[in-house]
Amino acid sequence: MTIEELYSIYLQHPQVQTDTRKLKPGDLFFALKGDQFNGNQFAAAALDAGAAYAVIDDPAYTIPGKTLLTADVLTTLQELAGHHRSQFNIPFIAITGSNGKTTTKELVHAVLSARYKTYTTEGNLNNHIGIPLTLLKIRSDAEMAVIEMGANHQKEIEGYCKYAQPTHGIITNCGKAHLEGFGGVEGVRKGKGELYDYLKAHNGTAFVMKDYDYLQTMSAGIPHIITYGSKDADISGHVRESDPFLSVEITNGPATGTISTQLVGDYNFPNVLVAVTAGVFFKVPADLIHAAIAAYTPSNSRSQLVKKGTNTIILDAYNANPSSMLLAIENFARLEASNKVLMLGAMAELGDESLPEHQRIIALIQQHPWKEVVLVGGDFLKIDHPYHAFADSTAAGEWLRQQSLENTHLLVKGSRSMQMEKALQ
Repeated sequence: MTIEELYSIYLQHPQVQTDTRKLKPGDLFFALKGDQFNGNQFAAAALDAGAAYAVIDDPAYTIPGKTLLTADVLTTLQELAGHHRSQFNIPFIAITGSNGKTTTKELVHAVLSARYKTYTTEGNLNNHIGIPLTLLKIRSDAEMAVIEMGANHQKEIEGYCKYAQPTHGIITNCGKAHLEGFGGVEGVRKGKGELYDYLKAHNGTAFVMKDYDYLQTMSAGIPHIITYGSKDADISGHVRESDPFLSVEITNGPATGTISTQLVGDYNFPNVLVAVTAGVFFKVPADLIHAAIAAYTPSNSRSQLVKKGTNTIILDAYNANPSSMLLAIENFARLEASNKVLMLGAMAELGDESLPEHQRIIALIQQHPWKEVVLVGGDFLKIDHPYHAFADSTAAGEWLRQQSLENTHLLVKGSRSMQMEKALQ
């Protein structure tokens, strides 16, 4: 079966599903395989649940008239997404980076949605499966699309660009994330820079943070560059306040004025600024830009402010790497509050740099006064330090409940594998 033939079926059944538990009658089921599962085995169950067709790559699971046999289901899913993408002549904005890409995606989406019908990545479905599924959810009424791209090794972003075909791009930053897969910070820049490489080759446009010299170097050669930053940029501004909520003053460009956000942490300043920049570039009125950013409420343990009784919790536990951990701790240290408790989970995927990076975090912690410090799991357990240490977030939560804290500020952060939000349950 050709992609064109499959696409004609997709147009009749435009809801795509890879999980039988989420399947609805009339959906197309793609039987993906993984290390621990074989989706072909669920084809019959998907059809019994009402799927219009099941796309499979093992002839042993053929059901005449109901299954569509391909050489590889994942490749077919990606090719179908690319074919669907090619039907649109609208801006496709790709966003990647070590830190802040999901928040940036949400802010850019909020701003563009104030004027245009805009589709975007749901949650953090930003990998080789999530991106095709995101593309296939874009409908014919789309005027804009914002696609988040996550990566933990080189050539990954390059692969995503082949079927997402971005016209515009944002690299939030290149920090110490996924060092094990990328092979160091230079590997991170090379891997994230694959988005810039695509834009260079396809007459694209990049929104570039001018404060980061390395992004200016990496973006050289892109036909169209729009800059944002703290000074000397197309759109510039500065942090007006961050205690705890971030307030940004836009000082240059059509959208000047103060934006009061519901985001915690001055490290979100570039994320706000690029959302303003994208809005200005796409001619969203200034008042709508300001209103959209001010109305955005973070969720899913990202820069969230949570009140529990007399205590205030900064919940930023969706993920962590050395760069984001450092920024979060320094921001918390600057906060005007008397009783501060740090609850930090270990950082993952750092390879040979893991132990020294955890040591650097402990050295930073020791530079500031805290009421209590709790370090959880991973390489935090391999280092001598004077703080509370627990194997997992459940044990840390038990300790927390025994403290009966009042009028206290807490920062809760860690890699996704640590599930630090469980300490608050």
